Amino acid sequence: MKFICEKNNLQEAISIVQKAVTGRSPMPILEGIFLDASDNELKFIGSDIDLSIETTIKASVIEPGRVVINSKIFGEIIRKLPNDEVSIETAENDSIIITCQNSIFNITHLEANDFPMVPSINEDLVFGIPQGILKNMIRGTSFAVAVDETRPILTGILFEINDKMLNMVALDGYRLAFRNEFIDNENSINAVIPGKTLNEVVRILEDSNENVDITFTKNHILFNLGKTKIISRLLEGEFIKYNSIIPQEFNLKVTVDKHKLQSSIERASLMVKEGNANLIKLDIQDESMVITSNSQLGKVREEISINLQGSPIQIAFNSRYLLDVLKIMEEDEVVMEFSSSVSPCIIKNKNKLNCKYLVLPVRLVK
Repeated sequence: MKFICEKNNLQEAISIVQKAVTGRSPMPILEGIFLDASDNELKFIGSDIDLSIETTIKASVIEPGRVVINSKIFGEIIRKLPNDEVSIETAENDSIIITCQNSIFNITHLEANDFPMVPSINEDLVFGIPQGILKNMIRGTSFAVAVDETRPILTGILFEINDKMLNMVALDGYRLAFRNEFIDNENSINAVIPGKTLNEVVRILEDSNENVDITFTKNHILFNLGKTKIISRLLEGEFIKYNSIIPQEFNLKVTVDKHKLQSSIERASLMVKEGNANLIKLDIQDESMVITSNSQLGKVREEISINLQGSPIQIAFNSRYLLDVLKIMEEDEVVMEFSSSVSPCIIKNKNKLNCKYLVLPVRLVK
């Protein structure tokens, strides 16, 4: 194998597929990047079995071939090279030679035949969605994915397509995130994608109107971005029937400036960063919301103006759960709906109704 390629193109390709490479694996081959040089094109693949990322770039291929190169050292070498053409070729004793200007590296490689095959995906059933929209949907739900693997199905995000609507749902037992968007697809789909996969997908997607094509099979999902493909296993099991969790009737509705609420909660959180489960209290009555917190460090009181419909209420929350929601809300005003001090709170945009968030309160000790 021998080829010549621009350093910046190499670096970008390595950076993309490294997102699927595990740092330490019982299978050393999975610590490497699969590289296939042929037809003046380089194909790079990184995989941890559950997640595989493949990308291609143009190159001058002098002699075709395939190798697996340790991801960490390969990435570090290419990153440190000058911005110029890089020559890579195989040599004796299972090694490759990397040359750029006056720099010459000789490193070992592994056999390409030992690299696990990427699942073959039939791309007949495909739907497209603008990359920017999917990116926002993932960002707007992934924070609510469970990190505790005692219920593995909750470590993923539900993709549900019905009547040309894509619903994405995540919940961890303390909060629920729901987003939906119209898509031009007649199929009905219900699948759960690992949160880890979507965290990597969102780092590759662009904020653009260009479509990403998505294909589901029984066990896998494929995100096709043209030169880059991301293939992931789906999580097994049935997702929680989330509609039964979301309250439909409320005694209290609050409309509030999102930025003022977020800033006030951030300041109130300073007193409870250590211990106390980040506990803050909301006292809602008349046209104001009083936010308080206290700990051994001290106490704080914040008051902001609101529009209130319904009866006053005192309720407590883990401040981090509220802030996670407010940080990704897109409008200047948000609506908070309450049933009681021990029932979930619903938070949503005032105007655009494509997202809904549920946060469980903390029971106050009287």
